Amino acid sequence: MADASTELLTTADGRALKEALAVAQSRARRRAFFLVLPLLLFVLLTFLIPIGYMLKRSVEHDGFSKSSPTLTAWFDANPDFDHMNPPEEAFAALVKDLAEMQATKNTGMAGTRINYTVPGSISLFKKGAREAGDMQPPFKEAMLALDPAWGAPKLWYAMEAASSEFTTEFYKVGTDRKLTDEGWQAGDDKERIYLYLFFKTLLVSAVITVICLLLAFPVAHLLAVLPMSKSSLLMILVLLPFWTSLLVRTTSWIALLQEQGIVNDLLVWIGLLGDENRLSMMYNMTGTIVAMTHVLLPFMILPLYSVMRVIPPSYARAARSLGATSWTTFRRVYLPQTLPGIAAGSLLVFILAVGYYITPALVGGADGQLISNLISFHMTKSNWSLAAALAAMLLAAILVLYWLYDRLIGIDRLKLG
Repeated sequence: MADASTELLTTADGRALKEALAVAQSRARRRAFFLVLPLLLFVLLTFLIPIGYMLKRSVEHDGFSKSSPTLTAWFDANPDFDHMNPPEEAFAALVKDLAEMQATKNTGMAGTRINYTVPGSISLFKKGAREAGDMQPPFKEAMLALDPAWGAPKLWYAMEAASSEFTTEFYKVGTDRKLTDEGWQAGDDKERIYLYLFFKTLLVSAVITVICLLLAFPVAHLLAVLPMSKSSLLMILVLLPFWTSLLVRTTSWIALLQEQGIVNDLLVWIGLLGDENRLSMMYNMTGTIVAMTHVLLPFMILPLYSVMRVIPPSYARAARSLGATSWTTFRRVYLPQTLPGIAAGSLLVFILAVGYYITPALVGGADGQLISNLISFHMTKSNWSLAAALAAMLLAAILVLYWLYDRLIGIDRLKLG
């Protein structure tokens, strides 16, 4: 009887203990959640929501559909109409909407939307809107007499696509496709600027990453092996760019590299160059690579240093004591242990270089521009939706490259076995 009572008490105590532990764990989880809640809100407001809005804007533009309800309704009711020869009813709906645009002063917004895919449409719409209120049937004949461009099939393809608030047109433009009378087709070689800039940006970013790695590796090694007094001084020199304005650093490179700058003056003074043979190192790709390498170099040094400083020097000494040469020791002992730092620094520098636009804009000139500069141009002066589409394509390319990096040379594969 006593044993049964003891067993019952033990069971009750165990249940109470489990309940108390569950309550404590629940409180700890809630406390942890509230501690990270400000960070979650910050990421949501400054990262996820802007990216979501950008992706939405890349497929959304209601500049034409909002201003032309009659023609939009006609397109919905006649999805298979002949673009080569639109009927009278289509022109009647167009004239009605143009007259309404003139009254509400929305002609520019509608014309701008069509102008994104059919250049010259703004003036065409403004001219048509001014005359639409006085037109009489047959409207097709009147519109073609006003301007034969109203009968162009590509214009009707564009208006049909723009009659929907959501479209993939901006991605087609971003991949250098052009709207013709036969529909969307690949543009001529001279007109293919976006894909060229995408590949150029990725290539330049890869070159900058390799240069940063070659320059950063010996500096990070010195930081890891020098005495504390000397390594602290060297670390100050590495971090000094972080304490200097980006604009100041960029303009300093302009002063150094331009044709009448310090570097050219020095080369002329010591006789390596004639005054008429000064090097062109500014407002081209050379200036972009030099300035961006200087800006991004610390982002390669610091990850390498964080890995190198924990590598025991005894490993190298043991390899040499067993007969390994300095090169073999570096290649088979030291270098494999630095691979996580190389991978982290390279990924960080590459991603930062892909999205850089301030430095190329200041020192690159026409030849040194990257895709980010074109995105900035469209966002501030031209077509916000096209800028969003280009930015989304760049984001997708970076995510694909990151996925490939993780699959092929991920951190787990870099650990020593």
